[in-house]
Formats: sequence, C-alpha cells, structure tokens
Amino acid sequence: AAVPAARSSMDGSKGPSDGDAAEDAGDGNKDRTPGGQEAGAGASDAVLAAGSFRITASDGRAPWAAPGAKPKVVYHDPSIPRPQDVYLIRVNNCNSPFDHVWLERSEDGTRPIHPLEKLPVEQFIDRNVPESEPVRPADVDDTPFTLVEDLKGLTELVNKLKDVNEFAVDLEHNQYRSFQGLTCLMQISTRTEDFIIDTLKLRIYIGSYLKELFKDPTKRKVMHGADRDIMWLQRDFRVYVCNLFDTGQASRVLQMERNSLEHLLHHFCGVTANKTYQNADWRSRPLSDEMIKYAREDTHYLLYIYDLMRLRLQRESTCENDLLLEVQKRSNDICLQLYEKELLTDKSYLHIYGLQEHELAAAQLAVVSALHQWRDYIAREQDESTGYVLPNKALIEIAKKMPTTTADLRRIVKSKYPCVEDNFDLILDIVWNATENSGAFEAIAEQLKKVRLGELDLKSIVDAGEVIEMAPSDADNVGINFDPADQYSLAPSSTANIRVTSNSRDSLMTDATLTGSIWLHDKTPTIPSSENKTSWSLSGLTRQSNKEAETQAPVQELKRPTP
Repeated sequence: AAVPAARSSMDGSKGPSDGDAAEDAGDGNKDRTPGGQEAGAGASDAVLAAGSFRITASDGRAPWAAPGAKPKVVYHDPSIPRPQDVYLIRVNNCNSPFDHVWLERSEDGTRPIHPLEKLPVEQFIDRNVPESEPVRPADVDDTPFTLVEDLKGLTELVNKLKDVNEFAVDLEHNQYRSFQGLTCLMQISTRTEDFIIDTLKLRIYIGSYLKELFKDPTKRKVMHGADRDIMWLQRDFRVYVCNLFDTGQASRVLQMERNSLEHLLHHFCGVTANKTYQNADWRSRPLSDEMIKYAREDTHYLLYIYDLMRLRLQRESTCENDLLLEVQKRSNDICLQLYEKELLTDKSYLHIYGLQEHELAAAQLAVVSALHQWRDYIAREQDESTGYVLPNKALIEIAKKMPTTTADLRRIVKSKYPCVEDNFDLILDIVWNATENSGAFEAIAEQLKKVRLGELDLKSIVDAGEVIEMAPSDADNVGINFDPADQYSLAPSSTANIRVTSNSRDSLMTDATLTGSIWLHDKTPTIPSSENKTSWSLSGLTRQSNKEAETQAPVQELKRPTP
C-alpha cells in the first residue's frame, strides 16, 4: 500500500506524524510519510503553500515550478469534499474497544476467534512448485482493466474471483482527514485482469460481497507488506484473510538486498516503479490516469513475483530450514492480528511526539493534557485526525507559552487550522483552567525528569493510565443492512438506506448515535446537539462554547481573567 510505514499512537505521538504542514511529516493520527512533507491543515492558500498545492498552470506544472519539472502530487488537497459527507460514511469513534462482530467468540466469551486459528499452517503450503520459469505477465497497458464503482461491477468481480485459485490485493488509504483512517481503493489482480474498487463509494457493500472470498482457505491471497492492509480490511469492511502469501516477508526470509515492492518490481520484473503518487491524496475523484496506473502496478506483477519467490524458496529450503514454511508462518501471524481502536487514557498525552524534548513544568503539562483531551474529543466528534485538529508541535508551543490573549495565541499558531480558528476563546479558557489544575501534575513532571535522565522508563508511567470513560453507547456492535432496491443506484451524493442494528435498538445511524456523550475526569456529560456542540469539561472546571445553552444544569465556572 502506498501510505507511510510507521504506526504511532492514537494522536500521532510516537512519530513526527501530525499536522505541522511543512514542519512535520505525517498523516494524521497513525501514519508517517517517509521523508515527505505533511499537508497543511486548512483550505487557505498559505497552508497549501506550506504543505501542498493545487496545480494551476496550463501545462500541469505548479505556477512557480521550473520549466520541464514534473507536477507535484498533492498529499492533502483541501478542495476535495470529505468522503464521509459525500457518501454518508459513518464510523464509531467512541472511546471504546473495537468489536469484531462478525467473528465467533471463544468458549468463555472473552475474545474473538479469527477463522485462521482453526486451520493448520501446513494446509497452505503447496510444495508442487513447477521447476520451469513462470511466464511474465503482459504489461499493464496491455492488460484488461475494470474500475469497479457500482454493485453490478462488484458482482461481476466476485463471480470472476470465484473461478480463480489466487489473486493479488493491495489498498490505498488516507489517514489525515479521518480519525481512524479511510480505505480509499482496493486493487485486485488475477492472472489475466486488473481491477480497482472504489471502496469509498461501495464501502457498505465490500464486506458482505468479499468476506467469504478473503476467508476462503483454498484461495491464495498475495499481498506485499500486508500488516496495515490486514488491519484496514478488518476495520472498514470486517474482512478477515486466510491463506496469505506476503511477498514482503518472503523477501526477508530470502535475505534480499531490500524488501520494498519497488525493489522487487525492479529485481524480478525489470520494472521501475513510479513512486510519484506514493503519498497522493487517494480521496480524489475522479482518479487520474496516472493514479490508476500507479495503483494497478502495485498488484499487476505480484502473482508473477509470487511464482518466482516460491520457486526460489523451494530451491533454497533444506530439511532443517523449510523456507516455504517460515514464510507461511509469518504470513499467518500477520493475518491473525486483530484491529484494535486506540483508546484515550489519562496518560495518553505522554506519548506526544517531541514532548520528552521539553522540560515542562507541572502547569505546562496540565495544559498539554487538557489540549490533548480537547483535540481528541473534536477529532472523534468531527471524524478528523488529531493532527488536522491541532498538530503536536503547535500543542506543545501553546503549553509552553500559555497564552492569555487571542493575539498571543495567533502568534503561536502560525498556520491556519480550522478547528483552532473556530475555537480561539475556548482554547484560551482551556489553558487558563488547566493551570488551575496544575497541582495534579507535579508528580508526573518529576517522573518525566527521571525519564530524561534515564532513571525511569516512560512505559511504566503510561501503562498506569486509565481509559477515559464515555457515555454508554451501542454504536459498536453495528450491523449494516442495505435495501436491495438501492442496488445499482449509488449516486455520488447519496447511498443506500443504511439501517444500524445493535444490541438494544434498531434505528437510522445519526451523528449523535455515533459520537455519544463523552465524560472526562469529572464525569460531567456533554450533550451532542447543534446548539451545544463543543461543550466539554476538565477536572471539574467547565466551559460551554454556547453561553446561551440551557441543556445542562448550571455549573459554577472559573473565569479566565480578562487581560
């Protein structure tokens, strides 16, 4: 998959991964662009200039690009309508564990059972490897291709996959404009055809149509570096994979010079991969011809590479060192991973990337914690990455300088972040209220000094964190049913009639259902309504964004002094 490789914590904190435009590389909550710039966080031209830009010259170049220069690929294009809005995509961002509702449970009911657990690893090893050299596939341009955008096309693809014993798979993903991430495309290649599925448009159908094919232990699925793809398939489509051959793991077992797909394409196929679109904004529609070709190349040659690697693994195996078995074990281990939603705890802020580089006083740590909780709430509610809401670097700078006026805050937050722009007064109140709670952070401040001196392990502090509670919600355990009358009629501005079923009620999915009411430390509930959308509380200090709202019982407020 053409997305950054490093996995970090929920807030992008274990890597330089959330939102400082040209200053930090990254992709929202979890991913990092290797050596790339992060996109700006808003729609302004200033932000575009900092982290991405639109190509406006008639020849496709940026206005300031040198003649003959290749066009720069936009990592984040703020002009793209959010798929969540266009296709009515609703996800459960509540601060509660992900429920694998389509999996069987263990006898004691404590954990889900992956279907692969019941199958012996030897079942997937085919030792009848032909000694003859595999036949190289036709070039991409000479191979039939189908862009699957409706249920008719998806049904035809499913029928074709039923007739093959193996197929190659890859995903394209976007993390920056959603809290958990969105799978934007699924590429599938057989021996004779390439397919790209628009997984944004067909999101609610992917699982019900493809889950049995991916679970079928008689059909080989070939993927490269499938760790995150496996997670995304589970998270977005409840699809679980059996019988995987991961060419990335095979390259490691064979101790190849490099393990990237780019290297394997060049080594085995003589193909120089065009990585221009590696960090493209895959939410873009319609897909350009260049993006389609890039996506196809990720799977087009994979079955051929699989043939060559399997032959080499067989030849280099010994009685004591069964390389085919080793690759299969590693591939199985990847499949057996189960997606877990990262949860906010009262110590999550300690994971913020770069925090350990600053010697912060207790009051400053209190501000870090409060802002961290606020941006997490906003990100979950609006389904945005925490890096889009408020980047780590900006958050730490606010905590260090503890601004008391709007002018001070504007000087600290130089880039235009929409969620910050809309909440200047609230952020100032959060800063002031947090300093009133600084006594609770004295011990943590001392512990962090010991961490910097190497006298204490940060993990020991973080592991003591408690998950911040949310209101009881049945937004998990979601089952999606679609009305057959809606088949073949998915319009860009609409989707099927989606009905959400859970343990306690059957109702149309709404933002309030999915967001729920969130409690922070003092268990004061927020009310997710249009009149009082961003009311929240911090350790007994409460501030409502709408002073007129009467939806809560009166609470005595501590006011920030007027400068």
